[in-house]
Amino acid sequence: MKIKTLAVAALCSLAMMPTATQKMKAENPFFEAYGTQFNIPPFERINDSDYLPAIEEGIRRHNAEIDAIVKQRSMPDFENTILALDNSGQLLENAMYVFSGLYEAKSTPELQKIGETVFPLLSKHSDEVMMNELLFDKVKQVYDRRNELNLTEPQIRLTEKYYKQMVRNGALLSPEKKAELSAINERLATANLKFGDNIVNDTNNWRLVVDNEADLSGLPASSIAQAKEEAEAAGMPDKWVFTLRAPSRLPFLTYADNRALREKMYNGYINLANTGNEYDNKALIGEILRLRQQKARIFGFDTYADYQLDNVMAKTVKAAEDLLMTIWEPAVAKSHEEIADMQDYVNSHGGNFKIAAWDYYYYAEKVKKEKFNFDENDVRVYFPIDSVRKGIFTMAERLYGISFKEVSDVPLYHPDVKVFDVTDADGKHIATFMTDYYARKGKRQGAWMFVFQEANGSKNVRPIVYNVGNFTAPAAGETALLTLDEVETMFHEFGHGLHGMLTKAQYKGNAGTSVDRDFVEFPSQIHEHWMLTPELLKEYARHYKTGEVIPDSLVEKLIASSKFNQGFANVELVGAALLDLAWHTNKDLDNLDAAAFETSVAKRLGMPEEIQFRYRSTYFNHIFSSDGYAAGYYTYLWAQVLDCDGFEVFEKNGVFDPATAARLKKVLESGNDADPMTLYEGFAGHRPTADALLRDKGLK
Repeated sequence: MKIKTLAVAALCSLAMMPTATQKMKAENPFFEAYGTQFNIPPFERINDSDYLPAIEEGIRRHNAEIDAIVKQRSMPDFENTILALDNSGQLLENAMYVFSGLYEAKSTPELQKIGETVFPLLSKHSDEVMMNELLFDKVKQVYDRRNELNLTEPQIRLTEKYYKQMVRNGALLSPEKKAELSAINERLATANLKFGDNIVNDTNNWRLVVDNEADLSGLPASSIAQAKEEAEAAGMPDKWVFTLRAPSRLPFLTYADNRALREKMYNGYINLANTGNEYDNKALIGEILRLRQQKARIFGFDTYADYQLDNVMAKTVKAAEDLLMTIWEPAVAKSHEEIADMQDYVNSHGGNFKIAAWDYYYYAEKVKKEKFNFDENDVRVYFPIDSVRKGIFTMAERLYGISFKEVSDVPLYHPDVKVFDVTDADGKHIATFMTDYYARKGKRQGAWMFVFQEANGSKNVRPIVYNVGNFTAPAAGETALLTLDEVETMFHEFGHGLHGMLTKAQYKGNAGTSVDRDFVEFPSQIHEHWMLTPELLKEYARHYKTGEVIPDSLVEKLIASSKFNQGFANVELVGAALLDLAWHTNKDLDNLDAAAFETSVAKRLGMPEEIQFRYRSTYFNHIFSSDGYAAGYYTYLWAQVLDCDGFEVFEKNGVFDPATAARLKKVLESGNDADPMTLYEGFAGHRPTADALLRDKGLK
């Protein structure tokens, strides 16, 4: 996942709220100035018992601020209405950024219990603000006069944003429909929360226990050591335990020679939250979809997909589907070639079976080694995590003239976290950047970027941005070595981070990643392209023991193999996006059978049986644990059109060309201050097409 999405949507748009407090304010860190370097939250002083009082008090204060906007007697204008709204709810925002951040990065049963109260409370408060008739009247008066008030483009866009947001959240509905919508939103908040919690809990509970050392054949030593640590922690010192977390699951599927155990691991993953236990998500899928359909129809839309896409760049379901099918058909054709290559490998090496889904990672790696004469383990030794971090910092310095300096003696929410002071070419502080890269129990799967403090140009506040990952933690005294996929993830999330760190948007509501959902992935994905540029590889890809720069011969193999297995990768990704749209355009929501629905979609698309959707429905966190990417997973592909087209501009001019980099920096700095397509065309000099994407993936 790429940008963090929990149930903070209402918070990010509006800020938040509070009520009377059970703790004295002096005892609750949220009720006073943090007094820390860069205003980092004082994590070591925050207790679980602090969240609810701070959130309740934040709601109360936010309500008072909204009331002040409503009651002011002057003619509504940008400053006294739109800007006042944009800057309201600071206490609520502070408390929720910390709570939601830790809820996903180091979840505990205690935090999950608090969340059962907090997220419905937030949903109710958001509805009360969005449906406040007197507030909407003030906003509408500014919106209706926006062309008469001599507003700047950023002011107009922020005004339009709040107006449209309130309309899309019920401001124009009748009292009866507002009550109906509020009830739906509250039920959705609870169902979304439960869906995500079930995935975390089921992931924590599942394990593959291996009794015999012979069954570990093919696995890297680091994976075996990690499995031994898991077994010892579980009280089974004579065994090896593998989990569904990515650092355990992916190496097992890629390298374990024991085919039967690979099948168990694979089936464990694709049946996550789908085994009929207390964490089963099938019933929740039906509940969430029915509630979303009801919500869409309240606003006059035929389906929830129509409702969601009406407010983004794509505009229509057909536009999104047309793009996806442009990629889908060549990706399927390429995947058949890849499967044939793997079947030939099986047949020529004494196999007597047909390739199955649990064989894909394993035999793709075998074919890759045969074709290009290297495998992941040859490469990982050149990607120690600290060197890769240095690589992303070097990329940012050469492109944008910014520097990163690690700082100590600052609050941390976990010992794995590192903190950096980000400065511009003149040495001026522009952001705080935090990283939390290693997998652990209680952390949601995937990777994401978010903030503990949003930039606010109107108050000269700079952001606190963080990246979270799920990479394999090193054993004591060892070095964490990354796979190519993990390196790509690091560059991707750092791209989101740059979008947040470099922002010069004039107002908080326009800052950083507060852009159209189908534009938000462009900054992250374009920065992935620098990962394998020879100029940058030579600076950061160094052997973890000797410091030797990655050899030219290996760089050539990396680049030559970069289009390998792209049929599989794009069938997985595009398939998931098409499944998402299929769910949210489906009108027959009674007696849903998730597995049967997935099968029908796969059959209609002609999906190869050897490949599964990247996320099966019961663990499709992006679209069911929040509304952020619902009917919007296609945006990863939409943004790939932009990033592949955009990077070809760099390839033409030079991958670190100053003029081209300056134009891209303008995009990152602007946030929502300007139209996204206008920003893109100002950078690239033309409108994008899908041709560059197909070339980049070797599909054309």
